[in-house]
Amino acid sequence: MRLAIGIATRGRPAILAGVLRDLQRQTRPADRTIVCHVTPDDVAGCDAIAGVEFITASAGLPRQRNAILEAAGDCDVVLFLDDDFLCAPAFLAVTEAAFATHPDMVVATGVVVADGAKGPGYTLEEAAALLAADVPPADAGAVEPAFNGYGCNMAFRMATVREHGIRVDERLPLYAWYEDIDVTRRLGEHGSILRLLGARGAHLGAKSGRVQQVRLGYSQVVNPVYLARKGTFPWNHAIPSAARHCIANLVRSLAPEPWADRWGRFRGNMIGLWDLLRGRAAPERILEL
Repeated sequence: MRLAIGIATRGRPAILAGVLRDLQRQTRPADRTIVCHVTPDDVAGCDAIAGVEFITASAGLPRQRNAILEAAGDCDVVLFLDDDFLCAPAFLAVTEAAFATHPDMVVATGVVVADGAKGPGYTLEEAAALLAADVPPADAGAVEPAFNGYGCNMAFRMATVREHGIRVDERLPLYAWYEDIDVTRRLGEHGSILRLLGARGAHLGAKSGRVQQVRLGYSQVVNPVYLARKGTFPWNHAIPSAARHCIANLVRSLAPEPWADRWGRFRGNMIGLWDLLRGRAAPERILEL
């Protein structure tokens, strides 16, 4: 089995370098490690790391991930990692074994033992310490069904990608809120989506390189509705998701976290709702905000 790691990156060269060096700890090395960036500054200082291929694409997570899918045509599995995700040493070995053991599995996603995206975020050192303290399950091959693959770590069976022409939806620009749900559930129409309990990782949740918060707020409302209309995100998930973010942003805007512009997000939420009411809502509208 040929297994590639694919990392789309923008504006985090120091963190990316740390992640790439950490991947050298894998007990089963990747056959290819493909990094897709936008400008040379995105990968400054990373070219000295052995075994890494660098390609370029226009800005936007879907475009960059699609470029990786195109480049990895000779591989059986592509594991997409965020540029701020650390893998436990057995991550690739567990992933490879799962794809061999479960021939119906088309998407695999690991266990995030610490997710800085839900808080202020972690440094590389903090994430590494949290991961080192984690106790994996006794059965490294244990799996459970998953609704979707989580974008910070999701592996695709490339035979299914090629057979059905699956690509990440480029109508979801920039940070591409919920692109992971859309692409993995489209793949899931052709097989199973499983969470690998023995594939463990820590997500730094780095705040650098993120989109403006008003844009994020718009996507939190409009993208779930767009995906529900596509049929990849059930309406009974889409409406609660949009409502939950609107309420959370409004309430927390009274005492916002230092790392989050809650009022900016709520403004984006309201612009999205207004666009939905007047029939102008589209994921690409964030480029105008």
